[in-house]
Amino acid sequence: MRTDDKALRQRIKLLGQLLGETVRDQEGGKVLEAAEFLRKGFIDLRRNPDNAERRRAQLLRFIEALNPETISHVLRAFSGYFSLANLVEEEFRHHLRREQVRRGKPLWEGSFDETLRGFHNDNISIDQLQTILDQLLYRPVFTAHPTEAKRRVVMESQRRLFLTNQRLDDSSLSRYQREDVVKQLRNHIQTLWKTDEVRVRKPQVQDEIKGGLYYFRASLFEAVPTVYRNLERAIGYIYGRQSGPPIHIPSFLRFGSWIGGDRDGNPFVTSEMTALAVGLQHQEVLKEYLRRLDELRHLLTQSESLVTPSAAFTASMDTEFCRELIADDPFRYAQEPYRRKLFLMQRRLESNLKYVQARLAQQPFRSPRNGYGSEQEFLDDLYLIRDSLIGHGDGNVADGELKDLIRLTEGFGFYLTELDIRQESARHTEAVAELFAMAPNLPDYNALNEEERLQSLNDLLTHPGTPLLYCETFSDATRETLEVFRVMADLRKEVSPQAFGSYVISMTHRASHIMEVMFLARFAGLVGRTADGGWHCELSVSPLFETIKDLRHIDQVLAQLLEQPAYRALLDASGNIQEVMLGYSDSAKDGGIFASSWNLYRAQQRIVAITSERGLRCRLFHGRGGTVGRGGGPLHEAILAQPPGTVQGEIKFTEQGEVLSFKYSNKETAIYELTMGITGLLKASRGLIDSDVAEPGIRTEAMDALASLAEDSYRALTDHTPGFSDYFYEATPVQEIAFLNLGSRPSHRKQGDRSKYSVRAIPWVFGWGQSRHTLPGWYGLGSALSEWRGDDPQRLALLRSLYREWPFFHSLFSNSLMSLYKADMSIAHEYAKLCGDSSVGEKILGLIEDEYRKTRRELLTISEMDNPLADNPELAKSLERRDPYLDPINHIQAILIRRYRQALTDTTPNGELQRNAWLHPLLRSINALAAGMRNTG
Repeated sequence: MRTDDKALRQRIKLLGQLLGETVRDQEGGKVLEAAEFLRKGFIDLRRNPDNAERRRAQLLRFIEALNPETISHVLRAFSGYFSLANLVEEEFRHHLRREQVRRGKPLWEGSFDETLRGFHNDNISIDQLQTILDQLLYRPVFTAHPTEAKRRVVMESQRRLFLTNQRLDDSSLSRYQREDVVKQLRNHIQTLWKTDEVRVRKPQVQDEIKGGLYYFRASLFEAVPTVYRNLERAIGYIYGRQSGPPIHIPSFLRFGSWIGGDRDGNPFVTSEMTALAVGLQHQEVLKEYLRRLDELRHLLTQSESLVTPSAAFTASMDTEFCRELIADDPFRYAQEPYRRKLFLMQRRLESNLKYVQARLAQQPFRSPRNGYGSEQEFLDDLYLIRDSLIGHGDGNVADGELKDLIRLTEGFGFYLTELDIRQESARHTEAVAELFAMAPNLPDYNALNEEERLQSLNDLLTHPGTPLLYCETFSDATRETLEVFRVMADLRKEVSPQAFGSYVISMTHRASHIMEVMFLARFAGLVGRTADGGWHCELSVSPLFETIKDLRHIDQVLAQLLEQPAYRALLDASGNIQEVMLGYSDSAKDGGIFASSWNLYRAQQRIVAITSERGLRCRLFHGRGGTVGRGGGPLHEAILAQPPGTVQGEIKFTEQGEVLSFKYSNKETAIYELTMGITGLLKASRGLIDSDVAEPGIRTEAMDALASLAEDSYRALTDHTPGFSDYFYEATPVQEIAFLNLGSRPSHRKQGDRSKYSVRAIPWVFGWGQSRHTLPGWYGLGSALSEWRGDDPQRLALLRSLYREWPFFHSLFSNSLMSLYKADMSIAHEYAKLCGDSSVGEKILGLIEDEYRKTRRELLTISEMDNPLADNPELAKSLERRDPYLDPINHIQAILIRRYRQALTDTTPNGELQRNAWLHPLLRSINALAAGMRNTG
């Protein structure tokens, strides 16, 4: 892709000027002058390091003299610049891709064109390609983890700006037309300036549910059919006309969600919220189908006098049921069969919609007598129209908007996304123990060892029928746990059997944790034995392994689980597929990025080996965060970096926080991001037609040693350095981030516990990122690499070959180099000054700085680059453009944190006034840095 960004810089400059004019006109010259003084001052600070201390002191005195209102507006100006720069960069990348397609040039790596040309050049036949396509499943799972610092109303404004800015790419615009577009841009910027980007209240779960649905309306309902069309076009162009049947592309795109289902550590996600999430999703997708049916009704206007529909199609309307639906206007579209059919389908869907809307409004409702009983009935009607059109020579017409609706229905059904449920294992253990205690014939569950628990649960699961609860006097926690299973059972019948995805068990430490969930689900009739001795299972359980210790013991837990006769019978009844979720975030927080990455890699190999040996299919669920410190990074490369043979046509992964708005706010970017993920999956799934190459032993030995050394270095800092926890809470804004109203879930597992194991991975990474330490993305690598290779040239040569040739190693290095680039130790010094004990702050920052220098040196030596982003000039230029704005925000934030914390110690009314005065700009600084670094957690 072209890296000359002159046009990009000019466009950013234009929007920046419009923003400056808006700030000057709306707030007066003082705010703009202050922002410009700081911007130019910090540019000078970077360019002239010899005079840095004196210049920094001058800039800090200037910030200290600003009042809270002026600081707030300065921060808003900087944040506004980042929003505009992000928007222009996104649109510019889309413009370059569009130009490549228009000019017929070779397309970018990760495009369908590049991927399929590679397949064709490697002599992958059309039949082999069909084999891969038949087994594809691409499932992003949206989560409500509190990392999204951007309000939805702001995203809607930015979408309007994106589309207006896009119009400037039209070279046919006259001067006057261009001036009109620029005026519109200025109006949008002015409106955005007067829209508060900071939430005034903490979002509730229902707000998060609606926030997740926004992306489907904003982009995905349009993007998904387009992605399929692009893939079809690329296959046809590269493989051409083949003898035999045409290639079939199944609808392999599925979406999942945790929003309204993830109750782990979130007391606000109740069974009522879960039912609300499914209801709102149901409503959303029905509205989209109704909109598209209405469009089709205006397109498929064929007359009965000119075409002959199929007999099956005609018979589908010649029923008492259909005549009843159209009784108030029996001759409507009498000569236009497809319009008549589509009208009938609309009436039926409207009945479904009225039903779900009444339920959501908690009004009296009856089952939709005239509605569709299932999504399959609706699909069958769409298939009837398609086949009938093909039958009288209108196949090309059927291949248009009708096919898009079929694609959507095949992928979204009546449920939109498969809602995963997540709960911590301890909650299930407590519920099972309470149930056992209520039954006179069962032992004390808490007194049983692991083998005894498994035996008891296995025996109970083998009993036929659905058991009755022993009594109604359960604790609130147990009652709620059981209620979730009942809601799942009811909504599977009411909305769709696919309304729910997996039941994820966080903190899975032993096999009984999975068996406990199966036991509890039996009371809702989701699993068990039938009267004739058979088995049924409508629940997919996904154990989540999060810590380094759990990842290392994963094979023991799985092997023991799969030895349980009842569990194997339930797996067999549900399709013989075992899903396992891997926690990137918590394992990285636990043992560092290197140890986490390698243990995740090895765990995947062991999971696939264990399930394959037992004749089971395996689906790996990757719990990736948005940032490198939480398993993030470019998805295409991440999929290719998975162990050979572990990506068997399926990939399931979480999409969190700012990743959602970055990828899915705009249709154009959503198409690109989905394409990049799908092509990564296609490439990584070649093992379905090729024999996989075993991992060379020398790689494994080296990585085992390096991971151990990196973990020791990371734990030495985070677990064994006195004062480290205090440093984290004092030298980062992690405490203040809690006031930003990002999400409904608490930031700690145990409130008041400041240990690394209590704070959640998101605020952990967010805090380090805001203060420019970014250590979760790199800490420990330098010490490990330096100690392991020493002065041995052979080991250095091996590491360099791994970087060049091994996607896993290259991806790990690239992501860590990006984190290093975003770190700034001079700025981290300003945050270290916030520590109550300056000697502790200096000592810990000294350790971090030493490791930073060592890691930078080692990564650059092995990658043979002269700077961390030498292989990614586009990103490097983007970050360089941001530095003049990021630097002043960080220094402002450090001052605001100090002032706010000082006000906390003042219990007088003046103290409260000071707290309120400084908190608002402090929250704006967090938002501004998140926008500028394009990272939260």
